[in-house]
Amino acid sequence: MDSSNYHLINTPAELAAACAELSVQTAVGFDTETTALDPYRGRMRLMQFAAPEGVPYLVDLDCFRTGDDRAPDLDALAPLLELLAAARPVKVAHNAKFDAKWTKHQFGTELGGIFDTMLASQLVSAGESEDRHSLAAVAARYLDETVDKSEQLSDWGGTLSPSQLEYAARDAALMLPLRERLIELLKRDGLFNVAQLEFECVVAVACLELNGIFLDAARWREQLAIVEKRRAILAEELQVMLAEESTQQSFFGPTRNDINLDSHVQLTKALKRVLPNVELPNSTRNWKLQPLAAEHEEIRVLLEYRTVQKALTSYGENILNEINPVTGRIHANFHQIGAPTGRFACTNPNVQQVPHAVEYRRCFRAPEGRKLVIADYSQIELRILAHVTEDKGFIDAFKSGADLHRVTAAQVFNTPLEEVTKEQRDFAKRLNFGVVYGIGAQRFSMMTGIPLTEAESILARYFQTYRGLDTWLRDAARKAVRERMARTMSGRLARFNFDAEDRQAASLAQRNGKNMPIQGASADILKRALRLLHDRLKETTARLVNIVHDEIVVEADAADATEIARLVEEAMCAAGEEYVTRVPVKVETEVADEWVK
Repeated sequence: MDSSNYHLINTPAELAAACAELSVQTAVGFDTETTALDPYRGRMRLMQFAAPEGVPYLVDLDCFRTGDDRAPDLDALAPLLELLAAARPVKVAHNAKFDAKWTKHQFGTELGGIFDTMLASQLVSAGESEDRHSLAAVAARYLDETVDKSEQLSDWGGTLSPSQLEYAARDAALMLPLRERLIELLKRDGLFNVAQLEFECVVAVACLELNGIFLDAARWREQLAIVEKRRAILAEELQVMLAEESTQQSFFGPTRNDINLDSHVQLTKALKRVLPNVELPNSTRNWKLQPLAAEHEEIRVLLEYRTVQKALTSYGENILNEINPVTGRIHANFHQIGAPTGRFACTNPNVQQVPHAVEYRRCFRAPEGRKLVIADYSQIELRILAHVTEDKGFIDAFKSGADLHRVTAAQVFNTPLEEVTKEQRDFAKRLNFGVVYGIGAQRFSMMTGIPLTEAESILARYFQTYRGLDTWLRDAARKAVRERMARTMSGRLARFNFDAEDRQAASLAQRNGKNMPIQGASADILKRALRLLHDRLKETTARLVNIVHDEIVVEADAADATEIARLVEEAMCAAGEEYVTRVPVKVETEVADEWVK
């Protein structure tokens, strides 16, 4: 592609004419080139548009900057900003969140009308692990086109070479044929509704990332010092419990052969030696050891050591390196479709998996004069389960406002409701949530430490109580094996590829067939809530700063926090009620100085 195959725009008159032509299109290919990945530490250099006819337009934004600070000339850019904000034409982009972040930060303009070819490709892929979703991979898969990305990391800050301009034009030109092909596949698979849900969420997620969350570095370092000291104490306790005495002597008495506390082989050997009469699982994974922790101090200390060790390795000094020097905040990367269920994933850093302990969460706080509004859906997956299964017991409990876990405990243990103990309620809570994840008697036995026969008996009583739930789960499991897929209420699809002769693989498909429609619906509701919240909080002091599965964290001026909490609760309930209508949707909010409830 040479210079005759693109228009390079560097004057206001050329820009106005190009925008006038583009504005009458139904959809345009859209892309950007920037001098950095972080909007706070770079500038947008090029903005590219491709119409169905004609050659792509490349807007050299350096020609529209003024003053010593080279700030964008918003008056000269007015036709472009109007085009970007309009619902039509649809802007077709690959990983549109990236472009949306830059246009919002550099120009204060939110993208309107988005079709994201990366998200569309992920939806069509439906969780098939071998699929990749970079532009090069998607273009090769759906258009049989080879995309050369060698210019992607070149210097976009100086004089642009013909090779760079050709690269920029080619990427934009790919968007429209890619959209056409993906529309065919979305239609084939019944994915239009969920695609719209995802596309409408893009700008909210872009703003969430731009906003970032404040981490008090001094508090964090204080906490690390405490945790490191605790880790050393626990490690020494474990070595005393598990290490063997050496056969060699020193001047100070017998020496000790310490074990590698992170080695499965060495731990298994040591546990068998010190607990010879205990039937140990064939794995030292935490959930398999958990039932033994109450009775055996060695295992309790090991599990606590692992918790502390994970916190230090995952969230030690490293997280402080993620504080942006420009904003003083952490701007994590939220992946909209981070799992086949549609749940978000998070990286750089993963703020969704910060330990729940108050000591960690309190380090994430509101800056001076601000408050955090922490809102989460109450038992949303169980409410979704009640809605989709139409189980009378579940529905009656939620409609009456009764504590579902107490009701379940009363039924399972054949105990009057008012006599249910805390231990029985906790047990029933684990059972209720376990059912959402397709738990069977064997897994329930291992989780709780009760004998397998007792676990089978409890599950039998549970499903006798909730017959509608039992029927739905059985049907969902059979359907997953028969059709090799499952869907959420929005139409989100997950495919299951497995060998029908492999019983373990078929069993996994059954569990996923039961879980995916529930967990996926929860993800759909959260995404709808993000969009509603983004729109409703625009003219307020509030901004989205974090999400964790069914929880949303908003930061606002202290004077407005109570009213913002009301708006957040209303928007989240409204999102849930678009999907769940047979039982009430409940959201619990709290205004706090720190990320703790």
